[in-house]
Amino acid sequence: MNLKEYAVREKNFYSGHRSCAGCGMPIVARTVLSVASDYNVVVSNATGCMEVTTTIYPESSWGVPWIHNTFENAAATISGVESAYKALKRKGKIKKPYKFIAFGGDGGTYDIGLQSLSGALERGHDFLYVCYDNEGYMNTGGQRSSATPYGASTTTSPSGRVHKGKEQWKKDLARISAAHHIPYVAQASIANWADFIKKVKKGLETEGPSVLVVLSPCILLWHLKPDQVRDVSQLAIDTCFWPLYEIVDGKYILNYDPGKRKKPIEEFMKPQGRYKHLFKPKKNKEIIKRVQDKIDADWQTLKRQADFDKQNS
Repeated sequence: MNLKEYAVREKNFYSGHRSCAGCGMPIVARTVLSVASDYNVVVSNATGCMEVTTTIYPESSWGVPWIHNTFENAAATISGVESAYKALKRKGKIKKPYKFIAFGGDGGTYDIGLQSLSGALERGHDFLYVCYDNEGYMNTGGQRSSATPYGASTTTSPSGRVHKGKEQWKKDLARISAAHHIPYVAQASIANWADFIKKVKKGLETEGPSVLVVLSPCILLWHLKPDQVRDVSQLAIDTCFWPLYEIVDGKYILNYDPGKRKKPIEEFMKPQGRYKHLFKPKKNKEIIKRVQDKIDADWQTLKRQADFDKQNS
């Protein structure tokens, strides 16, 4: 794979959109469509930041056939398109091969659209679902979602005297997707572009449903400066808050192990305003420890699973 080629080719996702400076979401869209330019593609896009900022009438940043649907049915929409394509192909009315991609944020994927996604995965439609995970309902004011991490402060799980941010653990969308016995699931990050590119390509080349979950920092609600997005994304990987791995036909493959360079979770949290209440003197240290303990336990579980599958492959 020539990665330089993907860096310079036509992206089919154009500048002029209204996303915030430094936002991770346009990087996700441009990266996916740079790989998808190898194919004829149709895209469905759930309501959310991506849809709102890229299609303000009468303009659009999309250079491919694109369908806006409601929060909850991106997977159902692309399933219908894929089914129609197969029917028309059987009748000889379409000759060209097509690929199908659905985009949704964590609100439209982890929460509102989970039923739609689950149904599409169970039925086995041939498509790639890309979740750009900014860990909250950023398009509507920064409310918590089931993707919001434990301890993070949001507009509906604010930190205060009694509550110290969100009090539930983040949902594990990758493993939930894999539980549908689909051929390909992966976690990716905008901080590791080469790994991201490879996973998009695998997802598009896989026959049947594929799911790609990409961490996509939000400038406003993570309280970041525009130039911090890439570094914070890398810290998510290096702390194992966001491990890079694949699940191929049910088998786990670890794509990156920081080893002895693994960093404490504080380094990921400190640059973000949504965690500032955890670093006040003599307060909330137990929350940071609780998060660190769970990350360490989950990381060891993932490593054991990947080692087991590697040895038995």
